[in-house]
Amino acid sequence: MASSWTWKKAIKVGAAAATAGGGGCALLYLTSVYNSDRKKEQVQQKLAASGLNKRPSKPLPTRADQLNSLANEQFDVLIIGGGATGSGCALDAASRGLKTAMVEYDDFSSGTSSRSTKLIHGGVRYLQKAIMNLDIEQYKMVKEALHERANLLEIAPHLSFPLPIMLPVYKWWQLPYFWAGIKAYDLVSGGDCLKSSYILSKSRALELFPMLKKNELKGAIVYYDGMHNDARMNISIAISAVRLGATVANHVKVVDLIKTDGIVSGAKVRNQLTGEEFSIKAKSVINATGPFTDSIRKMDDGQTRDIVCPSAGIHIMLPDYYSPSNMGLLDPATSDGRVIFFLPWQGLTIAGTTDTPCPVTNSPGPSESDIQFILSEVKNYLTPDIDVRRGDVLSAWAGIRPLVKDPNAGDTASLVRNHVVHVSDSKMVTIAGGKWTTYRAMAAETVDEAVEAAQLGVGPSMTDGLLLEGAHNWAPTMFIRLVQDLGVDTAVAQHLSDTYGDRAFSVGKMAGLTGQRWPIVGRRIHQEFPYIDAEVRYAVKEYAATAVDVIARRLRLSFLNVQAAEEALPIVVSIMADELGWDKEEQDKQTEDAMDFLRMQMGKDLNKASRDNIPVSLTKAEIAEYVKRFNALDDGKKGYISINDIRKSLKSQGEEVTGQQIHELLNELDANHNGQVEVEEYLQMMSAIKSGTVSHSRFAKMAEMDYKAKKYGEHMERSGGGV
Repeated sequence: MASSWTWKKAIKVGAAAATAGGGGCALLYLTSVYNSDRKKEQVQQKLAASGLNKRPSKPLPTRADQLNSLANEQFDVLIIGGGATGSGCALDAASRGLKTAMVEYDDFSSGTSSRSTKLIHGGVRYLQKAIMNLDIEQYKMVKEALHERANLLEIAPHLSFPLPIMLPVYKWWQLPYFWAGIKAYDLVSGGDCLKSSYILSKSRALELFPMLKKNELKGAIVYYDGMHNDARMNISIAISAVRLGATVANHVKVVDLIKTDGIVSGAKVRNQLTGEEFSIKAKSVINATGPFTDSIRKMDDGQTRDIVCPSAGIHIMLPDYYSPSNMGLLDPATSDGRVIFFLPWQGLTIAGTTDTPCPVTNSPGPSESDIQFILSEVKNYLTPDIDVRRGDVLSAWAGIRPLVKDPNAGDTASLVRNHVVHVSDSKMVTIAGGKWTTYRAMAAETVDEAVEAAQLGVGPSMTDGLLLEGAHNWAPTMFIRLVQDLGVDTAVAQHLSDTYGDRAFSVGKMAGLTGQRWPIVGRRIHQEFPYIDAEVRYAVKEYAATAVDVIARRLRLSFLNVQAAEEALPIVVSIMADELGWDKEEQDKQTEDAMDFLRMQMGKDLNKASRDNIPVSLTKAEIAEYVKRFNALDDGKKGYISINDIRKSLKSQGEEVTGQQIHELLNELDANHNGQVEVEEYLQMMSAIKSGTVSHSRFAKMAEMDYKAKKYGEHMERSGGGV
């Protein structure tokens, strides 16, 4: 009874606070909605008159054609960097009619732009600071981000969507406090508000997020932000620029800048895949290289001071059962004052992020301490019924956030809260800082500066409301047509629709026959994910040039499950070899490079180390039981388990597996890579499973079933399924 009274009292306190200024707030909100709707109508009229929102029908030029154009033509604008901001600059410039070029050292979105929290947000925390500190600049930053959030959901509806995020409340005083802040977020959004926030009782919060810790939970507040597939969004922006006439190329590194009479007029570049060097001529050069901003600035002026303060943000992927499929969670105050998001993404759960100073590198990797920090914070918010295990970490990665100092300011110590656009004495334009959500506004401001610096004489930005690749004819029910017209299964059709939009039919038509009654086409490259063979072929048409380009940015496999990415790698390399004419030597190189990427940047080595470093902590009874299982598998009592032992055991259990699958089973335990499993390695694995450092093992299950079959007879009745 007391709990019910306290809940009602807290609601009344919050309602009274809102009512006090209700009339003025309501008028402000309605005015904002009216102005937003009017602006959208004007934007659509302008785009319709320009013809920019008409769906392009011409095929994409090949990568070879793009490289030839870069080497032999002169451009109005050259953009260095193919992340979200650089690609946004290319699209903005091309939409104004400028002859545009863009080069990227690695792959489009290979850096920070593919390693985000996947949120498109205005910044609830920034709004809180703006209100508490009466900071008008911070308020404007949030207002701009909220508009860009709504715009991104409109121009790429297949890639982005509103996501409800729960803010659990464990103290009564927090309820009116948080509610007032979240309602202010809605109010500032105005006509760009995705959906209205709301309050939940304890029982309703647990119904929607049953994994939550129940003890002392008072209720929850739910608000909405956007979510997207960041790498695919980035690639779509780059491809949209190409559709409007931009010339772009990945795996092209800038090695020096070209100057004419002291003014930057192009760049010397190197094709990273062939080693060929050539020059690109341009009237204006934009530096949009994120964490690598200072390296390009020093090519322009060797004495310039650094402005980037790199900070690493770590994320981990967990199984789907850690969160509901349609509700995220925000921890607003972790044990060290940081914020942790816990979000459903691509059928799994993403958790992060950290914020740790780091060096600038092309290959950032996660650290075990950051993984453990995130796991401990996750554990604080989940019910004790869920055993949060290190072995549940499917992949982990780091992204370098380029926090910046303003080069125009005298004070070099303070960081800017938004972004910086700087024009050097030689007229090179640098854009640095900011965040994913505001890439378009940042790009527009940057191109404005380039147009003025080089006196290019074109009109204002045209990208507000400009549809991205795949958005023109997309509808939420389009996946049904893919199932009916092409014969792909529903999960694959949904994935193709949500990834490629109205280009999904072009992808699906490249799919090979499955040889089954259903689905007819679309061979999955890994049984756990809806990625199919056709996507690899289509990725090559969209300038994927390495195996890492595909498993990391085009398919997202490495970010979702590093083990699954390794298992799919041979198929990916084989398909790319057919498309690009790779010989055996090149296929081996691509495989080796991809494995290095998975080991160092996607957490594979850390996952292995966490297992191998666990001390064997088994009881005498457990050791005796596991030694019996080991000996049952060891045919001939050799003292180790070989490939032939595994093959024989699986055959006796009626399991049909490929040679590759047998090697995968062996490799789970073969720590010293000698092609056999010793009893010490087996006990190490069983100890890791007991501690939760490893979630499960196919080898362990096979050994258990083999032992039981031999102990109780070959024809014993099995329960619980096979391997």
